[in-house]
Amino acid sequence: QVQLVESGGRLVQAGDSLRLSCTASGGTFSNYAVGWFRLAPGKEREIVAADAWNGITRYYAESVKGRFAIRRDNPKNMVYLQMNDLKPEDAAVYYCAARNSRMMSISGDDYNYWGQGTQVTVSS
Repeated sequence: QVQLVESGGRLVQAGDSLRLSCTASGGTFSNYAVGWFRLAPGKEREIVAADAWNGITRYYAESVKGRFAIRRDNPKNMVYLQMNDLKPEDAAVYYCAARNSRMMSISGDDYNYWGQGTQVTVSS
């Protein structure tokens, strides 16, 4: 059983940068692919970025490509989401997720473990 705890969300201005962190415990972190998802009011949950177990195979949603970067540190059981040039439409609750596979997935249904979420608010 893996526990995930996100941190780093806060209120920022458009154009600012922010780094979200996700701390994992309870498993061998390198056995799990990870992903960042977000949920905004009135919208469906969407994948932001995903990373396979080795940090080499990655996926980014088109809306964040070139602005966001996912990075994992397996020895530290951490995964990060660096967000640059934030836009008001990036405002959401961001969730870290892990799945019982080393292969990444862009479907939230494939993830077995979820954090509690961290709020990112972007003012224009």
